[in-house]
Amino acid sequence: MRILKNLSKDKIGTISLLIIVVTVIVGIFAPLFAPSAPNEVNMSLRYASPSWEYLLGNDHLGRCILSRIIYGIRPSVLWVFVVLLISVLIGAILGFLAGYFRGKVDAVIMRICDTMLSFPGYVMALAIIGVLGVGLENILIAFALIKWAWFARVIRTSVMQYAQLDYVKFSKASGISDIKIICKHIVPVTFSDIAVISSGSIGSMILQISGFSFLGLGIQAPNAEWGMMLNEAREVMFTRPELMLAPGLAIVIVVSAFNFLSDSLQVALDPKLVKSKSKHKSNLPLSKIKVQEQEVAN
Repeated sequence: MRILKNLSKDKIGTISLLIIVVTVIVGIFAPLFAPSAPNEVNMSLRYASPSWEYLLGNDHLGRCILSRIIYGIRPSVLWVFVVLLISVLIGAILGFLAGYFRGKVDAVIMRICDTMLSFPGYVMALAIIGVLGVGLENILIAFALIKWAWFARVIRTSVMQYAQLDYVKFSKASGISDIKIICKHIVPVTFSDIAVISSGSIGSMILQISGFSFLGLGIQAPNAEWGMMLNEAREVMFTRPELMLAPGLAIVIVVSAFNFLSDSLQVALDPKLVKSKSKHKSNLPLSKIKVQEQEVAN
């Protein structure tokens, strides 16, 4: 409730959350919102202009662009949610183990993460796709195999900050099991950091999914996906540029909403940032505000 109250004070964050919720609902219930079947071909409507029946017009096969945008939410956003949850779950488990137990456990996990992060993400994804083959499923597998290492390292850093606090040390000295300490004391205080990095990462993952689909490595025709729709409209981008407008705007709006929500969550979940923002009304980026607070704390 406190998070929602703090978030409601931020108009941009509220609007971003509303856009994301509406997008998810429309994607889940796509058959109810789409005016027609996304793969229904009608060559008589090839490159037809927008009308009351087809609000965004038709593509090179006479398919309804609006329906394809709506159905494209599933691979472009909803499946990214699933991969994000898997990556965060794996990264959180390993990050908690490394940050809490330290020692050899930390060394082994971090060396594995260093190995995974030593290669550029796109190169690793292309290598995995080259082995498994093209397709949305293989891209999602590649992302899950790559992203967990970054989450593990970030979450480990957050856990290490709280694992040395006095009340955690007192709990250890009292004989409370490590699992109970992690679940009761560490998880709640690190939840804000996990929420912020997750919301900030999903935007880049949506862009990467769309980018791979634009290159023909993602979801295959005739299924609808925003990046692939941009690729299909590329051939007529100078004569019919409006065909690229709808999927392009969809990507920009959703990614921007996640990025703005990430900043708003950082403020809503950290009371210090809320007080600092309301008291000083600073125009500095959140990252600089956070750095200043850490310098004051140190």
